[in-house]
Amino acid sequence: MSQLQLKDGSFREFTPGQSAAEIVKGIGMGLYKAACCVKINGEVCDLRTPVTEDCTFEVCTFDDPDGKKTFWHTASHVLAQAVKRLYPNAKLAIGPAIDSGFYYDFDVEKPFTAEELQKIEAEMKKIVKENAELEQFTLSPDEAISFLKEQDEPYKVELCEEHAGKGEPISFYRQGEFTDLCAGPHLMKTGVIKAFKLLSCTGAYWRGSEKNKMLSRVYAIAFPKASMLDEHLKQLEEAKMRDHNKLGRELEYFTTVDVVGQGLPVLLPKGARVVQLLQRWVEDVEQSKGCLLTKTPLMAKREFYKISGHWDHYLDGMFILGDPHDETKECFALRPMTCPFQYQVYLNRARSYRDLPMRLGETSTLFRNEDSGEMHGLIRVRQFTISEGHNVVRPDQLEEEFKDCLDLAHYMLDTVGLWEDCSFRFSQWDPANPNNKYEGTAEQWEEAQATMAQILDDLGVPYEIGIDEAAFYGPKLDIQYHNVHGKEDTLVTIQIDMLLAQRFGMYYTDADGQKKLPYIIHRTSLGCYERTLAYLIEKYAGSLPTWMAPEQVRVLPVTDRAADYADEIGKKLLKKGYRATVDHRSEKLGYKIREGRNERIPYLLIVGDKDLENNTVSPRQRVDGDLGAMSFEEFEAQLAEIVSTKAKK
Repeated sequence: MSQLQLKDGSFREFTPGQSAAEIVKGIGMGLYKAACCVKINGEVCDLRTPVTEDCTFEVCTFDDPDGKKTFWHTASHVLAQAVKRLYPNAKLAIGPAIDSGFYYDFDVEKPFTAEELQKIEAEMKKIVKENAELEQFTLSPDEAISFLKEQDEPYKVELCEEHAGKGEPISFYRQGEFTDLCAGPHLMKTGVIKAFKLLSCTGAYWRGSEKNKMLSRVYAIAFPKASMLDEHLKQLEEAKMRDHNKLGRELEYFTTVDVVGQGLPVLLPKGARVVQLLQRWVEDVEQSKGCLLTKTPLMAKREFYKISGHWDHYLDGMFILGDPHDETKECFALRPMTCPFQYQVYLNRARSYRDLPMRLGETSTLFRNEDSGEMHGLIRVRQFTISEGHNVVRPDQLEEEFKDCLDLAHYMLDTVGLWEDCSFRFSQWDPANPNNKYEGTAEQWEEAQATMAQILDDLGVPYEIGIDEAAFYGPKLDIQYHNVHGKEDTLVTIQIDMLLAQRFGMYYTDADGQKKLPYIIHRTSLGCYERTLAYLIEKYAGSLPTWMAPEQVRVLPVTDRAADYADEIGKKLLKKGYRATVDHRSEKLGYKIREGRNERIPYLLIVGDKDLENNTVSPRQRVDGDLGAMSFEEFEAQLAEIVSTKAKK
């Protein structure tokens, strides 16, 4: 007999060779019915997997992230089976589980209509009702390629051919008459998928490249219970209402113009004002933390990026001015980052250990040639502005400075209200990366990653590890945020760089008189301002906290007699630094109030004849409602308290 160590630390005996499913049944039938997959020694495995030796054993249900992905991946096969039944000429591409459900890419004559998606859903219900078992089998690479060619599945053939060189068996899953190339894991039967919904059909280039054919991507979601689906659909409706790409345009924070270009949003006065407010605040806070402000060029020569390594590792992501391959002519590139530019501040003169740490900060405009399919409102763009900084530190200062950078990001994100929804990813290198993505030796990477791991553990930061997510010059801590649709993006990053200082000759003279290389911490405080604005619009459904609202107070005169008094109030507010307007339009008061609410104005200041007589104002707060008549001084004191404390109302 062999032993399993379960998640709760207990041990359980089993007969070597038993499948994971049989072992789970032995633990309890209730658990088996809920099980989607297992983790054996930390590796996600199919329930069909035979367990042959002592190991750790964890059962994953739909409540677990890996269980969800297994459930959704199986549902994607049900979707593909339904499409092949209804549209036999459709060619299959890929159908992975994603953070917000799953999708499947199909090569069809035209995208599926809403009516066709309903037909596919109905066929999926039939497949689920059939409760077919999913059977895994393997073929040799040659057999697999031959089989897929017989099935006339060119995209699957391409995927299979890429793996054929390894000589390893190729995995397939069969359910009823349908077979798909897949490594799994999967559920045992299709009948478990009780509730699902096809959400949309969009275009997607094969393998994400514009050079390839446009496929039809069907997005979907699935759950083990109908009630869970109903709740999810309600959340999706709420997400649509909060989506910055819709709400931000309606509230006139930004717009896009086709002839300007994709991924190049135009910030309208409201959006520009919020970004300016955030930028000034970040710069002031960074200054109080000892950061030195820099302002560096937006472009540089090809040779400059060759020194930094970006020419070799990031050329496709840069906008080039000139011919990058003609060494006889001058060639420039718009900067995708600030780091090598800020290093020139350090290199302006010789440095000693007494000059360190040197904390450099800049509000940087950056340019990145993102794929067109990745563009989304303000979240992923080709030109953006970011609070980017670099701390040049001695080795003995590294942990404390890293902690300070994280504390600063915590303060910033918490103040704006985003911290509570953040997660952390420790992004590491992959020594087996086939694209030669990384600089430096294995020893350098192991040392840098061990240092960062120790720092994160000392700070008690709960993180997931992201293999092959590091920068080419060092590991990083990515502070991740999910938008309302569940898509995850990096909001703030803190990186340890152990390579670029040497490339640029950034030595300092230590106390012992020896020349030494510093570490460099790449950091952001609040991240990309455009992306932050997008998340703030979604977080607050457009009702930004008063301190950052582009318009804080709108004065509404009730009568013509009160118009001059309203102007006087408006001028007082402006003089005290508040963002205020006076609405003199000849509309009814009720209409003006409704419009002010729709525009998410924090305070509507009603001014009528009684207010004129009594020298008062009658404020209505967006959250608290009618506050009653009070003197201007009383109102201003309340407003000042909310703004100065950066209250989230």
